[in-house]
Amino acid sequence: MSKPNVAAKTPFAVDVEIGKDYYWCACGLSKAQPFCDGSHKGGAFVPMKYTADTSKTVYFCGCKQSKNTPLCDGSHKAL
Repeated sequence: MSKPNVAAKTPFAVDVEIGKDYYWCACGLSKAQPFCDGSHKGGAFVPMKYTADTSKTVYFCGCKQSKNTPLCDGSHKAL
């Protein structure tokens, strides 16, 4: 399986709103990081839906290597 492009070597801090859906870019090609803009079309990756359970700041993975997608787990530190 192909690997996603590294969009950033740091996470993206986003203030999310309870009950709102967010679509995290899994391919790393989106120009609207950390969210999907459709750049994956025709490729092996699809966006991942994240629904906020509370209103808070979350850290979406920018390197696309996290084992806790779509959220950052610190994997970017090994790049």
